[in-house]
Amino acid sequence: MARKKEAPLENVRIIGIFAHVDAGKTTTTESILYYTGRIHRLGSIDDGDTQMDFLQQERERGITIMSAATACHWRDHRINLIDTPGHIDFTAEVVRSIRVIDGAVMILCGVGGVEPQTEAVWLHANREKLARLIFVNKLDRIGSDFYRVLDEVHERLTPNAQPLQLPIGSEGGFQGIVDLLTEQAWAWHNGDDEPISVPIPTDMAAQVAQARERLLDAICETDDELLEQRLEGAAIDLETLRAALRKAVIGGDIVPVLCGTSRNRIAVQPLLDAIVDYLPAPVDIPPVLGHNPANPEEILERPDAFDVPFCASVFKIVTDPHVGHLTWVRVFSGQMQAGDLVYNPRTGESERVGRIYRMHAKHREQVDSMAASDVVALVGVKSAMTGDTLCDPAHPIVLEGMHFPKPVIAVALTPSSTKEREKLHEAVNRLCTEDPTLIQNFDAETGELTLSGMGELHLDVSVDRLRTEFGIVPQVSAPQVSYRETVQQRAEVTTTYKKQSGGHGHFAEIVLSIEPLQEGDEAAQSGEAAQSGEADEDGVAFVHAAPPAELPREFWRPVELGVRRALAQGVIAGYPVTGVKVTLLGGRYHEVDSAAMDFEVAGAMGARQVVRAAAPALLEPIMRIDINSAEEYVGSIVADIGRRRGLVNAMRVRGLVRNIDGEVPLSEARGYATDLRSMTQGRGTFTLEFKRYAVVPESIAAGVIKERQAAGKVPIR
Repeated sequence: MARKKEAPLENVRIIGIFAHVDAGKTTTTESILYYTGRIHRLGSIDDGDTQMDFLQQERERGITIMSAATACHWRDHRINLIDTPGHIDFTAEVVRSIRVIDGAVMILCGVGGVEPQTEAVWLHANREKLARLIFVNKLDRIGSDFYRVLDEVHERLTPNAQPLQLPIGSEGGFQGIVDLLTEQAWAWHNGDDEPISVPIPTDMAAQVAQARERLLDAICETDDELLEQRLEGAAIDLETLRAALRKAVIGGDIVPVLCGTSRNRIAVQPLLDAIVDYLPAPVDIPPVLGHNPANPEEILERPDAFDVPFCASVFKIVTDPHVGHLTWVRVFSGQMQAGDLVYNPRTGESERVGRIYRMHAKHREQVDSMAASDVVALVGVKSAMTGDTLCDPAHPIVLEGMHFPKPVIAVALTPSSTKEREKLHEAVNRLCTEDPTLIQNFDAETGELTLSGMGELHLDVSVDRLRTEFGIVPQVSAPQVSYRETVQQRAEVTTTYKKQSGGHGHFAEIVLSIEPLQEGDEAAQSGEAAQSGEADEDGVAFVHAAPPAELPREFWRPVELGVRRALAQGVIAGYPVTGVKVTLLGGRYHEVDSAAMDFEVAGAMGARQVVRAAAPALLEPIMRIDINSAEEYVGSIVADIGRRRGLVNAMRVRGLVRNIDGEVPLSEARGYATDLRSMTQGRGTFTLEFKRYAVVPESIAAGVIKERQAAGKVPIR
């Protein structure tokens, strides 16, 4: 295929495709690539030959695991497209993709409607103030209902959703759409790629007229001049309406809703038109903000333009078997040639860009340069990590970093032989570099290597990659829950570390208090911690309140280091302590015998003492569980959730399917897939998503603590 001429910035769209698992996201992407001429034959998830799902695990399981990028052209516009996973276990791919796109297409299943991952992605998009389109897919399936899904969108996502199209027919009779702006009906027959114009069905005429009036009202309400014209009864031309709608979508005042079925290629071209017409170009987005690495108080901005200093955000690290370390970036400003130096403010190093690739899933197209609005992969930048900023060495800037959810479940990995140990560590390290939600931990005393992730599927896929990509088959323990520790009341202790027997000795005395942060309110926790200036992302706030005359400032920081180290190691069961505020109230020192290290030791001792004095408790991850099942199995499922110490929060009707929304402790949900299959004769599906931590009942906590003590996981007092 001949290479397309590059589009100007105003004709570029950088979008992400997001959906809950099995809503048809990859099939929609495949259809987009087909209609834009990027591919000439549609792949199938069932056949395992789609363009964007290229990992062996993706093709075997029929799900997207890693985000993939490509570019295509439609109506003289370049669309940089990132296809993301729909399964909650692979949230990291969604988080980092959202940070580097300008607009999002949210795919909803016409049967499933608004599902858990849809809500999670929507919240992420709200935080980034992304412009969005909604595409209601699979309207040809039994049980699909466009209007029910639209009601769910209004109820659970946004009241600003406005349909631009209405479906013609339903379920097996779905054949096309009515465009409300143009009042034109289109139908797709016999698998044809191109639609034909048809009259609006007579039984839809009144419904179409009402929906169009509501749409025009919504558009005009976002523009005072148009609202005045509409109130006066003046006709508003189509181009003016489209321009106003585009402005409203970019501003977040309207979220257009479209419909179709990607598998049968119905209404994919109108979706492409809407992406071009309504989602923002880079020039429509405010300049990206960052700060001067030499002065964090100095805010800098970089507009999306070619003639400004270069600035890019690293959003993905991949090890390619053919070219090695690939650093994926979104270029926000300026331009850079292959062979130029880029500066990484985090490391303080400059590295030379060896090669620049435009990616089409796993395929690479080498180019000579990168510029504003490009999504490319670099070879030669080996020190960069996900979330880093790459910039012009003469004009340094640090963009906001990326924050990922913490893992909640872990497995221990044991190499099959001593010779394979180093190879296993190297492979796990590479996986963790690629995926920020995979965390490894090596216990030097026991030699145990643990790998923590977002769920059983996440860990299962990671272990499978060790086998297929690195040729390593380690022994894998049963999944272990990542508990946490906290305190339930305030306590205060005085701790003395003293070793004085003549000559230079050791002496440190400190007074510490500990108290719980506001339970279950992460915003309140981080806000209170931030006021102390010493917050960390693990939910521990440390406040320095010792009188300097009593305890010199030079000893404050060592105390804090000791406290944080002890809390990270855990106190009652060897799990990190979280959700607490620790205050250094005072202390004593000896002019000769006291040193910084003494106060660090005292801080660790004091932390363990004060936690034990403050009614310590074990916390367990509580998961949101979302189950779809036939009606006859609902009673058994609800009873089973109760047996697992869970709760049912809501039950919904989705056509022939019944949806159960509840919560259950992760420790009680292990192996649930097998149990649900047994209860529903293989017809039930479910997803698990981390929701919060909650106190473990004492009887269960005692068993966990005893087990950890027997395994030697509890720190020495």
